[in-house]
Amino acid sequence: MPTKKYELFNRDTTSIIFGLQVNAIQRMLDFDRACGRDKPSVVAVINENKDGWHKVFWGEKEILIPMYRTTRKACELHPEADVLINFASFRSAYRSSMKAMEEKSIRTLVIIAEGIPERRARGIRKKALETGKTVIGPATVGGIVAGAFKIANTGGTLENILESKLHRQGHVGFVSKSGGMSNEAYNIIARNTDGLCEGIAIGGDSFPGSTLFEHIIRYEANPNIGMIVVLGELGGLEEYKIVDALKEGKITKPVVAWVTGTCAKILPASIQFGHAGAKADSADESADAKNKALRDAGARVPQSFDDFGLAVKKAYDELVESGKIKPVTEVAPPPVPSDFAAARSEGLVRRKTEVVTTIADDSGEELLYAGVPISRFIEGGGSIGGVIGLLWFKKKLPKFATDFIELVLILTADHGPAVSGAHNAIVTARAGRDLMSAVASGVLTIGPRFGGAVSGAAEMIKGAVDEGLSPADFVIKMKAKGTNIQGIGHRVKSLRNPDKRVELLKDYAKRKFKKTPYLDYVLQVEAITTKKKDTLILNVDGCIGILFLDLMTELGFAKEELEEIIANGGLNGLFVLGRTIGLIGHFMDQKRIKEGLYRQPWESILYSLPKESELETL
Repeated sequence: MPTKKYELFNRDTTSIIFGLQVNAIQRMLDFDRACGRDKPSVVAVINENKDGWHKVFWGEKEILIPMYRTTRKACELHPEADVLINFASFRSAYRSSMKAMEEKSIRTLVIIAEGIPERRARGIRKKALETGKTVIGPATVGGIVAGAFKIANTGGTLENILESKLHRQGHVGFVSKSGGMSNEAYNIIARNTDGLCEGIAIGGDSFPGSTLFEHIIRYEANPNIGMIVVLGELGGLEEYKIVDALKEGKITKPVVAWVTGTCAKILPASIQFGHAGAKADSADESADAKNKALRDAGARVPQSFDDFGLAVKKAYDELVESGKIKPVTEVAPPPVPSDFAAARSEGLVRRKTEVVTTIADDSGEELLYAGVPISRFIEGGGSIGGVIGLLWFKKKLPKFATDFIELVLILTADHGPAVSGAHNAIVTARAGRDLMSAVASGVLTIGPRFGGAVSGAAEMIKGAVDEGLSPADFVIKMKAKGTNIQGIGHRVKSLRNPDKRVELLKDYAKRKFKKTPYLDYVLQVEAITTKKKDTLILNVDGCIGILFLDLMTELGFAKEELEEIIANGGLNGLFVLGRTIGLIGHFMDQKRIKEGLYRQPWESILYSLPKESELETL
């Protein structure tokens, strides 16, 4: 914490940031490292929406900065921080600034927001004077003490900061209304002197929290500053305070000054420039009048801004020649690692990727599905079946194929509350769990006995056909192995009570597919198995898997591709996707009718425990 009255910041200054400004915070910490600071200049963040931690880089390592919901809490836990940088919007900056000035630990308040109403700005200034605080802003980028402390985005990128020698302290004090012109001035100062000591941009509003004159008086008292550079602008009378102080001898250090806006005399009357306060309503407020007054009072004022750097250099050289300034020794900044994203954009680094995707890309201007822009997909009549074609198989499927996929989803969406998936989802919902838990509990029951036989059936039947087995030989082989034929058999449906879903699928395939060799084969298998028991029919899982074999064959899927999809269980995804619709429905239904906790009735449970006397004693 600064101990000298003329100091706002030094190498030990720490700050609290109001508002989670990720880039600004990181730039401050990168500046700290470039200056060789031992500790970060940001110790806390005020995030009214969330408390916790904010992760940042400190050099090449990552550290955590605590986040708090209130200014009071942040200040209580970090009394060493005497600067608060307020990134609140113009709508809330007044409220948050006034609260900040109530905290005893805060000595300097920086207000970034533009557009704060003038009445509010005057209220902030009044409060600052009453509480002895220093306010920089509103509408400011902040300021910097070279080699010590930087406010937010002051100075621009790290490259610009190093080129402007802001990582080590020089002998020039600078103050301006404009933040953008400050960055330009820092570069001019670096090229014509040994560099900046301190620079402040007070902000371009009509009623700033602190003035050009107040900062110049601080510079006058600062023994580390040998000369003062000022950039004013048309509008207001603030520069005349500097004129009076020069005449009265209150400012003894060389002052190089320029008031921007000299072009206003050739423009329409009362024109306002970029800043709210940059508007001259009288002759005395014009840039020409103020430049003349400063020049007459002893300030070094060039004839135009083009000569501003020369005026700075001349004043500095005279101080060096007189021995009043001893140029600082150049200090090479320690290396600060570049952010990966920035370095990659410049082609300086490369890294191996950790995840590979070949189906979707959201990194550009528009989401791509298998290379197809989502807008083009929708404009072309995109459908759920079409999305599955792109994301599952990376193919543009014809309409008869996408319609078949959607038919499968419709037919598998639900099969009542008695099957294991729906039952589990219902029990979970009645236990008070959330949608995701209920759906997950249902989906996890999908397997060889419930819905997970789609891929298994396709694999078995394709294997039999590839092996050249007749349907009868296939049935005999599976019986000899003691293995059930996946896709064959139903708990309720039979030849006498056929599954309408299977009938609909077979009918669609016979009408829309050119041929159905795998379906024809499995129907012959069904004719054999139902002779043994009429419930050993082709079930919906098996029908879906077999018809997808026919579909993929007709669409020209390569043999290896088809086998990979089946082996990976990809076809089971059709049942998973379809049945999820029903699981969500059961969850919503249970919540809607407000069913209570489910408990299995005692009478539906067989309690078959041994007698105590029958237990073996070990």
